[in-house]
Amino acid sequence: MRVIQEQKQGVFSLPARQIAEKQIKAASSHLAQRILRELALNPAYPMALAKRLKVHEQKIYYHVRNLERAGLIEVIKKQDVQGTTASIYAPTAPAFVFALKEFAEAHKVPGLKAEPFEFLAPIIENNELNGLIIVGSPDPHGPDMARSRDGYYGIDLALFLGSFLTHLDELSVRLDTEVRSEDLQKNLILIGGPVVNTITQQVNDRLPIFFDKEHNWSIVSKISNKSYHADECGIIVKTKNPFNPKKWILVVAGKRYSGTRAVTLAFIKYFSELAKGNSRNPDVAARVVEGLDRNADGIVDDVRFVE
Repeated sequence: MRVIQEQKQGVFSLPARQIAEKQIKAASSHLAQRILRELALNPAYPMALAKRLKVHEQKIYYHVRNLERAGLIEVIKKQDVQGTTASIYAPTAPAFVFALKEFAEAHKVPGLKAEPFEFLAPIIENNELNGLIIVGSPDPHGPDMARSRDGYYGIDLALFLGSFLTHLDELSVRLDTEVRSEDLQKNLILIGGPVVNTITQQVNDRLPIFFDKEHNWSIVSKISNKSYHADECGIIVKTKNPFNPKKWILVVAGKRYSGTRAVTLAFIKYFSELAKGNSRNPDVAARVVEGLDRNADGIVDDVRFVE
Protein backbone atom coordinates (compact mmCIF):
# COMPACT_ATOMS: atom_id res chain seq x y z
CA MET A 1 0.00 0.00 0.00
CA ARG A 2 1.16 3.55 -0.70
CA VAL A 3 -0.14 6.99 0.21
CA ILE A 4 -0.07 9.54 -2.59
CA GLN A 5 0.36 13.30 -2.43
CA GLU A 6 0.03 15.43 -5.56
CA GLN A 7 2.07 18.64 -5.51
CA LYS A 8 3.03 21.25 -8.08
CA GLN A 9 6.45 19.62 -8.44
CA GLY A 10 4.92 16.20 -9.17
CA VAL A 11 3.34 13.19 -7.49
CA PHE A 12 5.03 11.88 -4.33
CA SER A 13 4.37 8.67 -2.42
CA LEU A 14 5.27 6.70 0.70
CA PRO A 15 4.92 3.00 1.47
CA ALA A 16 2.17 2.62 4.10
CA ARG A 17 0.52 0.06 6.36
CA GLN A 18 -3.15 -0.04 7.18
CA ILE A 19 -3.76 -0.14 10.93
CA ALA A 20 -6.73 -1.21 13.02
CA GLU A 21 -8.70 0.85 15.52
CA LYS A 22 -6.98 -0.74 18.52
CA GLN A 23 -3.58 0.37 17.18
CA ILE A 24 -4.62 4.01 17.01
CA LYS A 25 -4.72 4.38 20.77
CA ALA A 26 -0.97 3.75 21.08
CA ALA A 27 -0.28 6.65 18.70
CA SER A 28 -3.03 8.98 19.89
CA SER A 29 -0.93 11.19 22.17
CA HIS A 30 1.20 14.09 20.98
CA LEU A 31 4.35 12.54 22.49
CA ALA A 32 3.74 9.16 20.81
CA GLN A 33 3.45 10.93 17.47
CA ARG A 34 6.67 12.87 18.14
CA ILE A 35 8.41 9.57 18.90
CA LEU A 36 7.17 8.01 15.65
CA ARG A 37 8.32 10.99 13.59
CA GLU A 38 11.73 11.09 15.27
CA LEU A 39 12.29 7.35 14.82
CA ALA A 40 11.27 7.63 11.15
CA LEU A 41 14.04 10.20 10.67
CA ASN A 42 16.65 8.57 12.92
CA PRO A 43 16.14 5.11 14.45
CA ALA A 44 17.32 5.15 18.07
CA TYR A 45 17.26 3.47 21.45
CA PRO A 46 14.94 4.95 24.14
CA MET A 47 17.61 6.75 26.19
CA ALA A 48 18.98 8.54 23.13
CA LEU A 49 15.44 9.35 22.06
CA ALA A 50 14.71 10.90 25.49
CA LYS A 51 17.74 13.18 25.14
CA ARG A 52 16.81 14.25 21.61
CA LEU A 53 13.21 15.02 22.54
CA LYS A 54 14.17 16.44 25.98
CA VAL A 55 11.58 14.25 27.67
CA HIS A 56 11.93 12.15 30.81
CA GLU A 57 13.23 8.68 29.99
CA GLN A 58 10.36 6.85 31.77
CA LYS A 59 7.78 8.59 29.56
CA ILE A 60 9.72 7.51 26.46
CA TYR A 61 9.91 3.88 27.65
CA TYR A 62 6.16 3.90 28.34
CA HIS A 63 5.26 5.00 24.82
CA VAL A 64 7.93 2.83 23.16
CA ARG A 65 6.46 -0.26 24.87
CA ASN A 66 2.94 0.68 23.76
CA LEU A 67 4.01 1.44 20.20
CA GLU A 68 5.93 -1.82 19.96
CA ARG A 69 3.00 -3.86 21.31
CA ALA A 70 0.75 -2.14 18.75
CA GLY A 71 3.10 -3.14 15.94
CA LEU A 72 3.88 0.47 15.01
CA ILE A 73 7.60 0.25 15.83
CA GLU A 74 10.07 -2.63 15.96
CA VAL A 75 13.63 -3.41 16.94
CA ILE A 76 15.80 -3.24 13.81
CA LYS A 77 19.14 -4.02 15.47
CA LYS A 78 20.99 -4.31 18.77
CA GLN A 79 23.87 -2.01 19.69
CA ASP A 80 26.41 -1.93 22.51
CA VAL A 81 26.02 1.30 24.51
CA GLN A 82 28.20 1.96 27.55
CA GLY A 83 28.62 -1.74 28.30
CA THR A 84 24.97 -2.72 27.79
CA THR A 85 23.00 -3.89 24.76
CA ALA A 86 20.48 -1.33 23.55
CA SER A 87 17.55 -1.97 21.21
CA ILE A 88 17.36 0.37 18.21
CA TYR A 89 13.77 1.10 17.19
CA ALA A 90 12.23 2.26 13.91
CA PRO A 91 8.63 2.49 12.62
CA THR A 92 7.30 -0.61 10.85
CA ALA A 93 6.27 1.61 7.92
CA PRO A 94 6.97 5.19 6.77
CA ALA A 95 3.22 5.94 7.02
CA PHE A 96 0.11 4.45 8.60
CA VAL A 97 -3.43 4.52 7.24
CA PHE A 98 -6.71 4.11 9.13
CA ALA A 99 -9.48 3.42 6.63
CA LEU A 100 -13.01 4.51 7.48
CA LYS A 101 -14.58 2.68 4.52
CA GLU A 102 -13.76 -0.29 2.33
CA PHE A 103 -11.28 0.42 -0.45
CA ALA A 104 -12.80 0.97 -3.88
CA GLU A 105 -11.20 0.22 -7.23
CA ALA A 106 -9.15 3.16 -8.52
CA HIS A 107 -9.33 3.40 -12.28
CA LYS A 108 -6.41 5.77 -12.35
CA VAL A 109 -4.21 7.36 -9.71
CA PRO A 110 -2.36 10.37 -11.20
CA GLY A 111 1.32 9.66 -11.66
CA LEU A 112 1.12 6.09 -10.31
CA LYS A 113 1.12 2.97 -12.46
CA ALA A 114 -0.82 -0.19 -11.76
CA GLU A 115 0.65 -2.82 -9.47
CA PRO A 116 2.87 -5.28 -11.33
CA PHE A 117 1.51 -8.69 -12.15
CA GLU A 118 2.35 -11.54 -9.82
CA PHE A 119 4.87 -12.60 -12.46
CA LEU A 120 7.20 -9.78 -11.40
CA ALA A 121 6.83 -10.23 -7.63
CA PRO A 122 8.85 -10.15 -5.44
CA ILE A 123 11.45 -8.61 -7.74
CA ILE A 124 9.06 -5.68 -8.00
CA GLU A 125 6.89 -5.07 -4.92
CA ASN A 126 5.04 -2.01 -3.65
CA ASN A 127 6.13 -0.17 -6.80
CA GLU A 128 9.80 -0.62 -5.89
CA LEU A 129 12.59 -2.61 -7.52
CA ASN A 130 13.68 -5.19 -4.98
CA GLY A 131 16.80 -6.57 -6.63
CA LEU A 132 19.49 -6.06 -9.27
CA ILE A 133 19.58 -6.10 -13.06
CA ILE A 134 22.69 -7.84 -14.41
CA VAL A 135 23.79 -7.48 -18.04
CA GLY A 136 26.76 -8.94 -19.87
CA SER A 137 29.87 -6.82 -20.20
CA PRO A 138 30.57 -5.34 -23.65
CA ASP A 139 34.25 -6.17 -23.17
CA PRO A 140 35.74 -9.60 -23.97
CA HIS A 141 35.17 -11.80 -20.93
CA GLY A 142 34.15 -15.27 -19.76
CA PRO A 143 35.33 -18.66 -21.08
CA ASP A 144 34.52 -17.64 -24.66
CA MET A 145 35.93 -14.09 -24.31
CA ALA A 146 32.59 -12.88 -25.65
CA ARG A 147 31.38 -9.29 -25.99
CA SER A 148 27.75 -8.71 -25.06
CA ARG A 149 25.53 -6.97 -27.59
CA ASP A 150 22.46 -7.62 -25.44
CA GLY A 151 23.02 -4.86 -22.91
CA TYR A 152 21.23 -2.12 -24.78
CA TYR A 153 18.05 -4.23 -24.90
CA GLY A 154 18.28 -4.02 -21.12
CA ILE A 155 17.53 -0.31 -21.48
CA ASP A 156 14.21 -1.10 -23.19
CA LEU A 157 13.40 -3.69 -20.55
CA ALA A 158 14.29 -1.25 -17.76
CA LEU A 159 12.02 1.38 -19.32
CA PHE A 160 9.18 -1.16 -19.29
CA LEU A 161 9.85 -2.20 -15.70
CA GLY A 162 10.08 1.46 -14.74
CA SER A 163 6.39 1.87 -15.57
CA PHE A 164 5.71 -0.13 -12.39
CA LEU A 165 8.01 1.94 -10.16
CA THR A 166 7.36 5.15 -8.28
CA HIS A 167 10.96 5.80 -7.29
CA LEU A 168 14.46 4.31 -7.30
CA ASP A 169 16.76 4.79 -4.33
CA GLU A 170 20.06 3.47 -5.70
CA LEU A 171 21.87 2.23 -8.79
CA SER A 172 20.37 -1.14 -9.68
CA VAL A 173 22.31 -2.33 -12.76
CA ARG A 174 25.58 -4.30 -12.72
CA LEU A 175 27.79 -5.73 -15.45
CA ASP A 176 28.33 -9.44 -14.92
CA THR A 177 32.04 -8.71 -14.43
CA GLU A 178 31.24 -6.33 -11.55
CA VAL A 179 29.00 -8.67 -9.56
CA ARG A 180 30.11 -9.51 -6.02
CA SER A 181 29.13 -12.59 -4.03
CA GLU A 182 26.74 -10.57 -1.85
CA ASP A 183 24.96 -9.29 -4.97
CA LEU A 184 24.07 -12.87 -5.91
CA GLN A 185 22.07 -13.23 -2.69
CA LYS A 186 19.45 -10.74 -3.94
CA ASN A 187 16.56 -10.99 -6.39
CA LEU A 188 18.14 -10.83 -9.85
CA ILE A 189 17.12 -9.97 -13.40
CA LEU A 190 19.66 -11.54 -15.77
CA ILE A 191 19.78 -10.17 -19.31
CA GLY A 192 21.61 -12.15 -21.98
CA GLY A 193 22.44 -15.82 -22.50
CA PRO A 194 25.26 -17.88 -20.96
CA VAL A 195 27.83 -16.96 -23.62
CA VAL A 196 27.67 -13.22 -22.91
CA ASN A 197 26.47 -13.15 -19.30
CA THR A 198 28.57 -15.23 -16.90
CA ILE A 199 25.89 -15.12 -14.18
CA THR A 200 23.35 -16.61 -16.57
CA GLN A 201 25.98 -19.26 -17.32
CA GLN A 202 26.21 -20.14 -13.62
CA VAL A 203 22.45 -20.71 -13.27
CA ASN A 204 21.80 -22.10 -16.76
CA ASP A 205 21.71 -25.79 -15.84
CA ARG A 206 19.19 -25.13 -13.04
CA LEU A 207 16.62 -23.55 -15.34
CA PRO A 208 13.49 -25.43 -16.52
CA ILE A 209 14.32 -24.13 -20.01
CA PHE A 210 18.04 -23.80 -20.64
CA PHE A 211 20.77 -23.33 -23.25
CA ASP A 212 22.55 -26.54 -24.38
CA LYS A 213 26.25 -25.88 -24.92
CA GLU A 214 26.79 -29.29 -26.55
CA HIS A 215 24.35 -28.40 -29.35
CA ASN A 216 25.48 -24.89 -30.28
CA TRP A 217 23.59 -23.31 -27.36
CA SER A 218 20.18 -24.43 -28.62
CA ILE A 219 17.29 -23.86 -26.23
CA VAL A 220 16.06 -27.04 -24.54
CA SER A 221 12.86 -27.33 -22.53
CA LYS A 222 12.71 -29.78 -19.61
CA ILE A 223 8.94 -29.22 -19.65
CA SER A 224 8.13 -30.26 -23.21
CA ASN A 225 11.41 -32.04 -24.08
CA LYS A 226 11.58 -29.89 -27.20
CA SER A 227 14.58 -28.04 -28.61
CA TYR A 228 14.64 -24.69 -30.40
CA HIS A 229 17.56 -23.91 -32.69
CA ALA A 230 16.81 -20.54 -34.36
CA ASP A 231 19.05 -17.61 -33.42
CA GLU A 232 15.88 -15.51 -33.03
CA CYS A 233 14.59 -17.69 -30.15
CA GLY A 234 14.86 -16.71 -26.52
CA ILE A 235 13.64 -17.59 -23.04
CA ILE A 236 11.94 -15.76 -20.18
CA VAL A 237 12.22 -17.77 -16.97
CA LYS A 238 11.33 -16.87 -13.40
CA THR A 239 12.57 -19.34 -10.80
CA LYS A 240 14.15 -19.56 -7.34
CA ASN A 241 17.61 -18.04 -7.07
CA PRO A 242 20.12 -20.94 -6.90
CA PHE A 243 22.47 -18.73 -4.86
CA ASN A 244 19.74 -17.96 -2.29
CA PRO A 245 16.49 -19.99 -2.36
CA LYS A 246 14.70 -17.22 -0.45
CA LYS A 247 15.10 -14.97 -3.49
CA TRP A 248 14.15 -15.18 -7.19
CA ILE A 249 15.79 -14.74 -10.56
CA LEU A 250 14.24 -13.61 -13.82
CA VAL A 251 16.23 -14.66 -16.90
CA VAL A 252 15.60 -12.72 -20.12
CA ALA A 253 17.94 -14.17 -22.71
CA GLY A 254 18.24 -15.15 -26.34
CA LYS A 255 20.33 -17.73 -28.13
CA ARG A 256 21.92 -14.78 -29.90
CA TYR A 257 21.37 -11.04 -29.53
CA SER A 258 18.41 -11.23 -31.97
CA GLY A 259 16.80 -13.68 -29.55
CA THR A 260 17.32 -11.26 -26.67
CA ARG A 261 15.65 -8.61 -28.81
CA ALA A 262 12.72 -11.00 -29.27
CA VAL A 263 12.22 -11.68 -25.55
CA THR A 264 12.47 -7.96 -24.79
CA LEU A 265 9.73 -7.32 -27.34
CA ALA A 266 7.65 -10.05 -25.69
CA PHE A 267 7.83 -8.13 -22.40
CA ILE A 268 6.90 -4.83 -23.98
CA LYS A 269 4.17 -5.96 -26.38
CA TYR A 270 2.66 -9.11 -24.85
CA PHE A 271 3.25 -8.96 -21.11
CA SER A 272 -0.22 -10.28 -20.23
CA GLU A 273 0.38 -13.35 -22.40
CA LEU A 274 3.87 -13.76 -21.00
CA ALA A 275 2.59 -13.81 -17.41
CA LYS A 276 0.28 -16.78 -18.10
CA GLY A 277 3.10 -19.29 -17.61
CA ASN A 278 4.36 -22.09 -19.82
CA SER A 279 1.88 -23.28 -22.46
CA ARG A 280 2.49 -26.92 -21.47
CA ASN A 281 2.43 -26.26 -17.72
CA PRO A 282 1.04 -22.87 -16.61
CA ASP A 283 2.38 -23.42 -13.08
CA VAL A 284 5.92 -22.98 -14.43
CA ALA A 285 6.90 -19.39 -15.20
CA ALA A 286 9.01 -20.22 -18.25
CA ARG A 287 8.33 -19.20 -21.84
CA VAL A 288 10.05 -19.63 -25.20
CA VAL A 289 9.52 -16.98 -27.85
CA GLU A 290 10.63 -16.73 -31.45
CA GLY A 291 11.38 -13.40 -33.08
CA LEU A 292 9.59 -12.51 -36.32
CA ASP A 293 10.57 -10.10 -39.09
CA ARG A 294 7.16 -9.01 -40.37
CA ASN A 295 8.34 -6.14 -42.58
CA ALA A 296 11.23 -8.14 -44.08
CA ASP A 297 13.93 -5.60 -43.20
CA GLY A 298 16.16 -8.16 -41.48
CA ILE A 299 15.29 -6.95 -37.95
CA VAL A 300 13.05 -8.73 -35.45
CA ASP A 301 9.94 -6.58 -34.96
CA ASP A 302 7.41 -9.04 -33.48
CA VAL A 303 7.31 -12.37 -31.66
CA ARG A 304 5.31 -15.52 -31.24
CA PHE A 305 5.20 -17.75 -28.20
CA VAL A 306 6.31 -21.26 -29.14
CA GLU A 307 6.03 -22.64 -25.60
